Formats: sequence, C-alpha cells, structure tokens
Amino acid sequence: MRDARASLRYAKAILNLAKDTNSETIVDSDMKLIAATIAENPEFEIVLRSPVIKAKDKMKVLNALFTGKIDNITLGLFNLLDENKRISMIEPIAKQYSIIYDFLKHMQVAKVTTAVPLSPEMEAKVLAKIVALTGEKANLENEVNPAILGGFILRVGDVQYDASISNQLNELKKEFDNSHYIPKI
Repeated sequence: MRDARASLRYAKAILNLAKDTNSETIVDSDMKLIAATIAENPEFEIVLRSPVIKAKDKMKVLNALFTGKIDNITLGLFNLLDENKRISMIEPIAKQYSIIYDFLKHMQVAKVTTAVPLSPEMEAKVLAKIVALTGEKANLENEVNPAILGGFILRVGDVQYDASISNQLNELKKEFDNSHYIPKI
C-alpha cells in the first residue's frame, strides 16, 4: 500500500495529540465518519487523489463537508496535510487511526454475515455473546449476503463460526455423498 508508513505515522501522531486532550474517542468518531464518507462516494476519493485539482479546492471541499461535524484536532490534521501536500492520504490515515485506537482500547472487529440486516436488538445480543466468548469488546460490522439463506457467519479475529443454513445444507450434502449406504429395494 502506497504511503502506508506515512499514514501510520500521522495516525499515531494524531492519536497522541488526542490523548493529551482526552478526545481520542471523539477523533475516532471523526475518522470513521471521514473513512465512511470517502468509501461511500468514489467521486470524492477521485477528487482527493487527483493531481489536477488544486489543494486549496480540496481543502474547500473538506471544510464544507466536515466543519461543524468534527473536532478541531481533526480539522488541524486537514491543515497539516494541506501544508505537507499530502491531503490525498486522509482516508488511509483515518483507517489507520481507527485500527490503532481499537487496539489501544482492546476493541476488536467482529464481522457478522446474515441474509438480512441485523435488528438493533439482535446486534446487542451478538455483541454480548462476543464479549462472553472472547472477554473483549468488539465493533460489529454487518454484511448482508442473501446467499447464506439464513442463520449467520461470525468472524472475530481469526476465528470463524458458520451457523448459516447454506453451510448446514452443504454439510448434509457431504454426508450423503460420503455415505456408501445403498438401500435395498
């Protein structure tokens, strides 16, 4: 990944600054908002990465989108990146910040794949179960995949639990295929 080291250094520096002012959680929310905004708008990412568009125009867009919604530390990051001509690195920095923040707070990412979106009640139950199983809190990412038919697939760290109906059907099919029992007629 291009500029990975630099984005990690910026993220660590911003986290240290945020810790000094006890606003690391607020800045984490800002970083997640920035990363989500860029991920949801591919045109915006193109604007940020474009060498043709002037830095001052990129700053106008960033300020118009985020002023009043984010902390001053995060706004300061925009200005620092502008001064260093690295405004295109805002997305990887935001992602790196969230990763190191989660590590600092002993948070892990749990991905749950379901056939339909999780309700808030079900999401709370899944988070409680993750804490019971791992002893650590988790941020839950819900991916919807109708191909699993029902049930869920839960992945926490490098452990995966597949309780989907499609998996159960595949297991049943394997049992039938491996069975050498031939019924007598």
